[in-house]
Amino acid sequence: MNEVYTKTPAELGYYMPAEWEKHDAIWLSWPHDEESFPKLEKVEEAYVKIIKEIHSSEKVNLFVKDELMKEKVINLLKNIDLSKIEFFVYDYADVWFRDYGPIFLLNKNKKIAMVHWIFNAWGGKYRELMGDTEIPNIILKKKNIECFNPGIILEGGSIDVNGRGTLLTTEQCLLNKNRNPQLKKEDIEKYLKDYLGVSHIIWLREGIAGDDTDGHVDDIARFVNPTTVLCAYEEDENDENYHILKENCDGLVKSKDQDGTPLKIIKLPMPGRVGENKRLPASYANFYIGNKVVLVPVFGHKNDKKALEIIQKQFPERNVVGINCIDLVYGLGTIHCISQQQPSVG
Repeated sequence: MNEVYTKTPAELGYYMPAEWEKHDAIWLSWPHDEESFPKLEKVEEAYVKIIKEIHSSEKVNLFVKDELMKEKVINLLKNIDLSKIEFFVYDYADVWFRDYGPIFLLNKNKKIAMVHWIFNAWGGKYRELMGDTEIPNIILKKKNIECFNPGIILEGGSIDVNGRGTLLTTEQCLLNKNRNPQLKKEDIEKYLKDYLGVSHIIWLREGIAGDDTDGHVDDIARFVNPTTVLCAYEEDENDENYHILKENCDGLVKSKDQDGTPLKIIKLPMPGRVGENKRLPASYANFYIGNKVVLVPVFGHKNDKKALEIIQKQFPERNVVGINCIDLVYGLGTIHCISQQQPSVG
């Protein structure tokens, strides 16, 4: 259902729900690229654990490249209820569903819609991945969902919302000339308001070192309820992330929500430097909030335990689970980057 609309999603009453609101499904794409993931079997093990933890409380919509991969995945998902998994066969390039997949919206009547932004592989960095911008069209062929096409470049990992009207993002990403050079800041804000139903935008400056997405916000600051943000913070003053993250946290402390209420800011530690030859974008903030579980990337660092405890306090009714992402992060992303939530219509 890809109609031409004269009104924006916001004018039609649509908005992007917060991630902690009830989901019908999680969307994922199975890993296959050994160039992205030198230890592919370890990454597959992480996917198995992610699906095992999440599938009991929300459906798993899973892309696989072909029937051969589907058969392989079914064999790997032993002891998992396959009735909760729906496979989508399509020759995609990589796993970063948060960035190339659609963003789902709801209206007050719990009617679902989706927004198909343009994906240009983070500013044209990876020509071989740009075809993944077709993924929303593949979903549209399978699902009877209204679809809006803003016609501009945006990745899902570059924004975070509280579901009440406030959106977090970074200037480094959304104002980057490799995304929408024809648009000014106020133009981009209008697109966000029109297509995501937000009314208030908080701009942070930049993201963490090693992040090839030009500063995605889901590695640095995440809403955990309408007025509380977990903010990534580096304690080591000699670390290259120290000043960047301190500036972001200081800015958030002064920020308010859409109603003028000051935000509560809770510092979330970083896992230090991950990666031997080059720094990788490892961050505990890249967690996924499911219906009954919160899946958190961990890296074998002393701060793993502390980060899990901080996140658990924010979600007392959910089980916080650490997922070893040492091998997944070699692809330059972790759990939030590979996933997208589909809000519940029930």
